[in-house]
Amino acid sequence: MSEFPVRTGRQLPELLQAYRKQSGLTQSEVARRLGVTQQNLSSLERNADKVSAERLIELLNILGVELVLRKIEAAPSDALASPSDTPQW
Repeated sequence: MSEFPVRTGRQLPELLQAYRKQSGLTQSEVARRLGVTQQNLSSLERNADKVSAERLIELLNILGVELVLRKIEAAPSDALASPSDTPQW
């Protein structure tokens, strides 16, 4: 999976699930590494926009994904992408 700019919290659930599957990990495996139940991880994936930054970074580390912050070089009105910008896996 290549780089993908996340501009809304609604993009996170699909991206986290895609990265988990690409890593060949089940929810149960990731949950065990994260120290939560499979049900908690499922909820976390569905509601990723409500998760603390610390927990999100911990999950990204398990998935082998890094969080990179970068200044947007487009005009301010172009900076807000619609949820339809989420790739279809």
